[in-house]
Amino acid sequence: MRELKIEKLVLNISVGESGDRLTRARKVLEELSGQSPIDSKARYTVRTFGIRRNEKIATHVTVRGPKAEEILERGLKVKEFELRARNFSATGNFGFGVDEHIDLGIKYDPSIGIFGLDFYIVMGRPGFRIARRKHCKSRVGAPHRIDKEETKEWYKKKFDGIISQK
Repeated sequence: MRELKIEKLVLNISVGESGDRLTRARKVLEELSGQSPIDSKARYTVRTFGIRRNEKIATHVTVRGPKAEEILERGLKVKEFELRARNFSATGNFGFGVDEHIDLGIKYDPSIGIFGLDFYIVMGRPGFRIARRKHCKSRVGAPHRIDKEETKEWYKKKFDGIISQK
């Protein structure tokens, strides 16, 4: 009942501008996940970066199930299964970045170029639905919540991973 599982994997490419580069980043995520990505908009204008409020500046896709585990495995292989301790959040989720998407096994296409992307993994366990359901909504009890140490142990056991203290 208390075993951890990957609830979802969010893949994000932040381009910082709309237009052609965003379209190419969208193609990369579609090729990697097999799903159509969603664009994210800027929250506010930052003149030094040259972005305006509500301008599309990033694209992301949420993957669940066995496909998420398979993509996560490829991402961790690029990182050589080594993550930093600060990659893990207090709520038991973790994330990391990959500098080049071609390291994940996607063939290089000169018309697309090279993009870096972020992986963010949300952990869960059976019984977490009670916090999100519509009818008879309740809170997840303190002993049932996931913390940083639990996720680190799960990561070491499942992927035979290394956690460095850098």
